Amino acid sequence: MESGTWASYVAAWLATVALILLSTHLRRRRKLNLPPGPKPWPIIGNLNLIGALPHRSIHELSQKYGPVMQLRFGSFPVVVGSSVAMAKLFLKTHDVTFASRPKTAAGKYTTYNYSDITWSPYGPYWRQARKMCLMELFSARRLESYEYIRVEETKSLLSSLYKQSNSPVDLKDHLSTVSLNVISRMVLGKKYLDENVEGSIVTPEEFKKMLDELFLLSGVLNIGDSIPWIDFLDLQGYVKRMKVLSKKFDRFLEHVLDEHNARRKGVENYVAKDMVDVLLQFADDPTLEVKLERHGVKAFTQDLIAGGTESSAVTVEWAISELLRKPELFEKATEELDRVIGKERWVEEKDIPNLPYLDTIVKETMRMHPVAPMLVPRFSREDIKIAGYDIPKDTRVLVNVWTIGRDPEIWDQPNEFIPERFIGKNIDVKGQDFELLPFGTGRRMCPGYSLGLKVIQSSLANLLHGFKWKLPGDMKPGDLSMEEIFGLSTPKKIPLVAMAEPRLPAHLYDM
Repeated sequence: MESGTWASYVAAWLATVALILLSTHLRRRRKLNLPPGPKPWPIIGNLNLIGALPHRSIHELSQKYGPVMQLRFGSFPVVVGSSVAMAKLFLKTHDVTFASRPKTAAGKYTTYNYSDITWSPYGPYWRQARKMCLMELFSARRLESYEYIRVEETKSLLSSLYKQSNSPVDLKDHLSTVSLNVISRMVLGKKYLDENVEGSIVTPEEFKKMLDELFLLSGVLNIGDSIPWIDFLDLQGYVKRMKVLSKKFDRFLEHVLDEHNARRKGVENYVAKDMVDVLLQFADDPTLEVKLERHGVKAFTQDLIAGGTESSAVTVEWAISELLRKPELFEKATEELDRVIGKERWVEEKDIPNLPYLDTIVKETMRMHPVAPMLVPRFSREDIKIAGYDIPKDTRVLVNVWTIGRDPEIWDQPNEFIPERFIGKNIDVKGQDFELLPFGTGRRMCPGYSLGLKVIQSSLANLLHGFKWKLPGDMKPGDLSMEEIFGLSTPKKIPLVAMAEPRLPAHLYDM
């Protein structure tokens, strides 16, 4: 009898506490001044408003609801910033509050449970990873020491294009190859993906497909991320694809680490020859605040390969595509190259600061075609007020740099490709000018942006210097498809096929 009474008291007490907490929560919600946005549907929220190109769907909504807008993706609130002012607030003024990443299936299944640089949550592990990148992996000294690799692989690209002169070529395929070879030699120490190299366990074509799949799956709107209680159903099949992809990458990365460890074994004072060697040395360091485990080395290595390959190839392909639609811009670019470089040598990295028109082409391409149009998602680590609106803890945050790049208050004729708009303007892409944030900014800025920029500038400069570009057959500039695919990056939906006609003396192509 006494135990029954006691149980009744406990139940009554728990019910009272629950009602108080529920009442407090409801009162608190009623008082919140949330950003404007469309009314969400039960269960799905506003997912019905998001099309195949989410950055464009969200852009259209922001034109109606303003530069700070609240959506609901299933169970989760999502706040979108779509102006320079909002980007500054989210990424600079309150950077620490929004420095972490939401939990997603992509982070769990494709990055060894959030062990990489991109998806790891804000905290000691991520801070340590960022320090490794800035102080070691992407230090100016290390990048300079690898310049000879970038030069050799660029020459290989130019030689390959010369052999296919005046024939239709898939430019993205060539660009991906040179980017992959550069990053493989820098990160892995050799071209593991070269079919002619002993020890290759995956072909370049297979690996490129793996990278394309990784970027697609990292950016998709997976229903299970928004409505967790149906996640197990995997309605879109994305999680299954992520698991398959993860196994493919793991097989390759295990092979890489085994080879590197075998090479290091028994060698005293071993000198690191590539970035994997550096990571393995960090893994052996007992003084690290957070031990770097083997799966962490694999996650970092995958990040370095993927990030270093995709951004440069996608950006250069978009740049050539835009120039083909406005042939008169080719003439301006080649006039500058002939005047500064001449016709008896190739463009070197040290020449880039002396090519201001080339710089405007790169910036204009990044304005119109940012590799990550909404950057990588963040979320609020605590309750905060932004521009007078309440942003509750655990709200997911997107900054739509694609919209900022088309803001008519900043850019004249924002939908037109006009490189000249940057002449005389001190706007850079290194995270200080919020009108142009292709690599993000703040703590979560892409740590390898300096390498990506070098490869983009050098590749584009030499492609323009070495060849006259034209569309195949009777194809006109207006026929060129500029459709895109959405993922963590936004490559062209239909790869660019173009023809390259040599414009320099023949002996320069004999490399």
